[in-house]
Amino acid sequence: MPTLKTGSIPGVRLPITRIVQGSIQINTDDEAIGFGQLDTMVEVGINAIDSAYIYGGGAQDRIIGRWMQARGNRDHLVVIAKGCHPGDGRNRVTPYDIGTQLHDILVRMKTDYVDMFVLHRDDVNVPVEPIVDTLNQYVREGKIGAFGGSNWTTSRLEEANAYAAASGQVGFACSSPNFSLARQLKEPWDDCVTISGPENAASRDWYAAQNTPLFTWSSMAGGFMSGRITRTNTADFTDYFGKLAVECYASEDNFQRVDRAGELAAAKGLTMPQIALAYVLNYPLNIYALVGSANADEMTANAAASLVELTPAEMDYLDLKVDSLA
Repeated sequence: MPTLKTGSIPGVRLPITRIVQGSIQINTDDEAIGFGQLDTMVEVGINAIDSAYIYGGGAQDRIIGRWMQARGNRDHLVVIAKGCHPGDGRNRVTPYDIGTQLHDILVRMKTDYVDMFVLHRDDVNVPVEPIVDTLNQYVREGKIGAFGGSNWTTSRLEEANAYAAASGQVGFACSSPNFSLARQLKEPWDDCVTISGPENAASRDWYAAQNTPLFTWSSMAGGFMSGRITRTNTADFTDYFGKLAVECYASEDNFQRVDRAGELAAAKGLTMPQIALAYVLNYPLNIYALVGSANADEMTANAAASLVELTPAEMDYLDLKVDSLA
């Protein structure tokens, strides 16, 4: 297996592979299967895993912790933990919740630190100052290497980092918005932030100017970019995630993007999901793609896709900016 591409983030002690394994697909019911999935992640060259406080009621965190302890490999991995998602009728972006959820995660994962702690949502009613102060406290204590925001707007990130700079502290090291080839028609869950599509060019320009590391979620657009949803079968998807993908992505312009991804995949001997992932990773931003590979074949295919290089002309063709590759 070729060496995967990596990047570096201040505060994180290891280079991070540009493809990050999402933990939501890790089997927590059968430890042998779950451990096997995590072993395969390492075997294909991925050294970073993303989890969240709310995933599986903590089951994802716990199996990662048991696996790291069993394999003795904690120091060779980049662990990204998300916390402070709304729950039980209230927002949780508070100093109290940051502290309690971070410490719960450390216990679940059987580790003294996480490489990155990412706030899963924002609460614009909370000033940035106590958020930044609290996160810096845990950086100083060595419990967090770096921190970031998932589904934070660029304006809030800018405000937080301005305060951090003015107060002599470290700011948000990364952001985690949605980004894929498919344009998002509606947010899949409340308070999600996407930078996909022509309507979000200003956000992408801001990130480009800042060179902000982006841990982008839903590179496959909820499975839409697999090609399984077509112009004629949208009514067939009645399960929760299938229906969500239809509602969020089933538009004519996105079907045209799928058509072109399929065309380019056939020409290159790749699959449509590989082209969709390659598009994300070839976009001229500082991107690390969060991908929920479910089995060895998917992990191997996605690792290979992370090495695929697309030309600017191919990128423009996929995104409907030109009519042909000729």
